[in-house]
Amino acid sequence: MQSITYGEVSYDKMFRLIKDYVMEDSSRHYHISVGTDSQDFDITKVVLVVAVWRVGKGGIFFYESKRVKKMTSIRQKILYETNMSLEMAYRLSERLKDENLNYEIDIHVDAGEAGPSSKIIPEIVGWVKACGFTCKTKPDSYASSSIANKYSK
Repeated sequence: MQSITYGEVSYDKMFRLIKDYVMEDSSRHYHISVGTDSQDFDITKVVLVVAVWRVGKGGIFFYESKRVKKMTSIRQKILYETNMSLEMAYRLSERLKDENLNYEIDIHVDAGEAGPSSKIIPEIVGWVKACGFTCKTKPDSYASSSIANKYSK
């Protein structure tokens, strides 16, 4: 994982940094979000983001990118992105439980009612909810549609 604040960190280090961040001001309210976005080039560049927002007081985020075979179908891309986000959210939620930290994780999906991805939103939202997470779509999906989008270009 990469961080503009902490540089390159392992998954374990990222989790410790998140834990330290929420513990340093535990009276605050936090939103933990996981989102993914991708851009097509000669390959598809996929960027996964874990964002921790200290409501009213900024936040931190981590991201990782990878290159995969070019995906041209919007449906395929959104399913792939959502699956990556869910896998990371599962890992994080297990670690949070192990540490007795009670924070919900939102999945941010880079899909909105106004674009070509609108047709897949009900399926994606249902899938994410069935997995036990809250799903946010555009314009509320800042982890995917803002942060991941920036690093996927």
